[in-house]
Amino acid sequence: MINGKKVLIIVPAWNEAGSIADVVAEVRGELPGVDIIVVDDGSSDDTAVRAASAGAIVARLPFNLGVGGAMRTGYRYARDHGYDVAIQVDADGQHDPRYIPKLVDALDEHDLVIGARFAGEGGYSVTGPRKWAMRMLSAVLSRLARTKLSDTTSGHRACNRKLIEFFAHWYPAEYLGDTIEVLVRVARSGYRITQIPVAMRPRMAGTPSASPMKSTIYLGRAGIVLLLALIRT
Repeated sequence: MINGKKVLIIVPAWNEAGSIADVVAEVRGELPGVDIIVVDDGSSDDTAVRAASAGAIVARLPFNLGVGGAMRTGYRYARDHGYDVAIQVDADGQHDPRYIPKLVDALDEHDLVIGARFAGEGGYSVTGPRKWAMRMLSAVLSRLARTKLSDTTSGHRACNRKLIEFFAHWYPAEYLGDTIEVLVRVARSGYRITQIPVAMRPRMAGTPSASPMKSTIYLGRAGIVLLLALIRT
């Protein structure tokens, strides 16, 4: 429980055996009153075993669905077990659990809270095409949500019971759908969105996938995903 709310931390994980146990242990140490479900998204390593050994609830998917599919599984668990709040935390250790109570507090007046990397906390930065894509997305989605959103692709998010129910029925599995299309649909459905500043940390294990070529591809894909989301919703 956090501030009287029953909270579930959802950790989508794909081949994160090198970090998942530390992530679960850190969250449990910082927030002993919350439950943690790790959704093993078809991993080929022992992510599920290490998560369970660290004390997490584990849901195993038979094959890789992507972050959206894993999160939908987590939201269904949250709905079926009566949680008031669901919070996404990445399996690589970049999200600091000390910010989670602030995310929960912001839900008193909002339905979806984004932990924003570019809102004045920490030194996280991006350059080149990825930066251009993020600026474009933020400009369009801020106008749609009628509030300033500086980090629309952040995966560190908290939602209330109304959106848990909503996401349990609908949550896109397509590339970037779990970030961009979700915000479009949530904003157009009249839910209240806000952000709070958070600091992002280096990965605990593994190698970041960013490169100049991948950043250029990201720019193009982000634009296409946004356009399709605006059309479909």
